[in-house]
Amino acid sequence: MSDYGVLLQQVVNGLSLGAMYALLALGFTLVYGILELINFAHFNVFMVSSFFGMWALEFLGITGQSRVLAGPALAGALVFAFAVTMLGAGLLGVAIERLSLRPLRGVRGTAAMITTIGVSYILFNIILLTVGAGSENYPNPLPVVRWQIGEVTLELKELLIWGVAVALMLALHFFVNRTRLGKAMRATAQDAEAARMMGVDVDRVIVTAFFLGSALAGAAALIFGLYYNYTSFIIGYTAGLRAFTAAVLGGIGSIPGAMVGGILIGLIETLGGQLIAVRWTDVIIFSILVLVLVFVPTGLFGRVTPTKS
Repeated sequence: MSDYGVLLQQVVNGLSLGAMYALLALGFTLVYGILELINFAHFNVFMVSSFFGMWALEFLGITGQSRVLAGPALAGALVFAFAVTMLGAGLLGVAIERLSLRPLRGVRGTAAMITTIGVSYILFNIILLTVGAGSENYPNPLPVVRWQIGEVTLELKELLIWGVAVALMLALHFFVNRTRLGKAMRATAQDAEAARMMGVDVDRVIVTAFFLGSALAGAAALIFGLYYNYTSFIIGYTAGLRAFTAAVLGGIGSIPGAMVGGILIGLIETLGGQLIAVRWTDVIIFSILVLVLVFVPTGLFGRVTPTKS
């Protein structure tokens, strides 16, 4: 394969990673847009959700790469796994909001953000103590199907990732812009007190934001497991930081920004590893985070808004 072909292949890989980061970044954006809160528990909601997906596939009798499905059986298994993972992740996000963050709703300062760090460590240690420190071989029912397009190889799992990510992003865009509850979310994001006076149930809006953001993290977690064929108690840290960087790069609080930021971080990771060195990838990504915060704190699509607190 020529150097040009290698770069094109890395672009394909970057789009797959970027789709995952974009879904994860949307969770940060939804919560921040309404509460101006960085939810650090989101890192490990993603990690726990990867185990939800693994257990859902194992419930169907799929272990490791020993059972490959096709046709309706494959579609049914994936729909079941995504539904269970996203529902479990969404309910976990709601529980975090109701039990840990709602009592702090009226408290000013960083108490709520610090609480999310504590919740993140609780989730981290629950999985560490119950599942163990080793990596788990992820069930993968996808057949190995490849298409050669010029010098680029496309796999079925990459098309699946792109299809699921695009479908979920479009569904979120429709929900936020076209539904009554989505309009309530946008009103609350602009001014929660004014929205409350206009009859908007702000508590319901906040719970919805946590549910949707966590459910998208669940979808990203299942995509991670199917793409890399493993999961572990440690995966939330690296993926979460990169998704957070994507949200900041795009403009935290901006849904289109989270999508674009995720794709850009995925491409930077793969192309940076190819053109420079894999070991420098984290340096590049987090240097971008620092530079954006210093010079363009609103990100690519963000805008300056009055502080709600």
